[in-house]
Amino acid sequence: MDIEREAEELASDLGTDKEEVLEDLEKLVSYSVPLDEAKGSLRRKYGDGSTSDEPATKNIADVSPDEGNVTVTARVLTVGKRSIRYQGDDQVIYEGELADETGRISYTAWQDFDLSVGDTITAGNADVREWDGEPELNLGSATTLVFEDEPLEVTYELGGDRELAALSPGDRGRNVVVRVLECEQKVIDGRDGETEILSGVLGDESGRLPFTDWDPHEAIEEGASVRIENVSIREFRGVPSVNVSEFSSVISLGETVPVSEEAPEMDIGEAVASGGVYDVTVVGNIIEVRDGSGLIERCPECGRVVQNGQCRSHGQVDAEDDLRVKAILDDGTGAVTTILGHDLTAEVYGGGIEAAKEHAREEMDKEVVADDIRDTLVGREFRVRGQLSVDEYGANLDATEFAESDENPAARARATLAEVRG
Repeated sequence: MDIEREAEELASDLGTDKEEVLEDLEKLVSYSVPLDEAKGSLRRKYGDGSTSDEPATKNIADVSPDEGNVTVTARVLTVGKRSIRYQGDDQVIYEGELADETGRISYTAWQDFDLSVGDTITAGNADVREWDGEPELNLGSATTLVFEDEPLEVTYELGGDRELAALSPGDRGRNVVVRVLECEQKVIDGRDGETEILSGVLGDESGRLPFTDWDPHEAIEEGASVRIENVSIREFRGVPSVNVSEFSSVISLGETVPVSEEAPEMDIGEAVASGGVYDVTVVGNIIEVRDGSGLIERCPECGRVVQNGQCRSHGQVDAEDDLRVKAILDDGTGAVTTILGHDLTAEVYGGGIEAAKEHAREEMDKEVVADDIRDTLVGREFRVRGQLSVDEYGANLDATEFAESDENPAARARATLAEVRG
């Protein structure tokens, strides 16, 4: 794709400065806007006689990616700020949500319009693009922005304060009050070479989420209670992850933020439909212990399971023994592959790696370990706590706690039946 040639042809058609068109076209394409859509957007921006110079005024609920450019009057719900890499340079952008009486929409501002939470604005000639399947407004140099004197009444919450359980991937400009439960300093290969970061787990009364601090703040340390303003939420391994940046503010608190010791309990179907939960408890019956359970071997380099000493990434390796269970847990609303690591598997099996190896030697068959585990688990009901991730390969629950349920199945069945009947 020759962007410069496309820009030259477009500028010639529009009778517009090539360099200006090239800059706008490169920006849109770098932001994952398809080339044809980007060119159409610039035709509408500069005007080629085929459309009206004045963008349509729309309610937010009526805005779609097909609109091109629109004018909206809306209330600013949140304002976030972060840096992205654009054409090799760092560029600061502002982003968050706008709302009117009909709905709300995400926005990205490519320059500082001095937006504040609660402002009522009219954004003219705002470009519409699709982001994560939804329309998003882009406010740039071609956008006219007017601050209205009369505040627009909306039903949505102003400001970014949220509990951890209410955060979703794609959220921007959020604020959290949390306790740092785990914190580890790491050095990674970042976009500018080796980069020092902090990573760990945050908690509040609603739940727990992993975090990454890309510009380590001194106030973020294990055990600290803090208010973190202007965080964004990304998806990491199928669950929301809190991203702290150089533009985030971290305020130490004088009191300890309470954290629930229990994970929220959900039906499996509900948990899977959510797209991923960092810390959740489910109850169900083990209906199958899958192949690849019991006594297994792992690559010492990457930790992947190996077959006959062969790792898919590292070839022939001196494999290390391990114990694992991969079991299907079903509660009638859905099913999930539950994965038990070494320690939980050893509890289920009744012995560690050496006991499993001795058993396999006696029977001259490694599968006897998995068979014993099947006899122990299949058909019984268990309460499992762990991290649920959902991707194109299915739903997996990495267990941190695993125990036979002490609930009365008949009583729960009666309660469920009563709920269904209303």
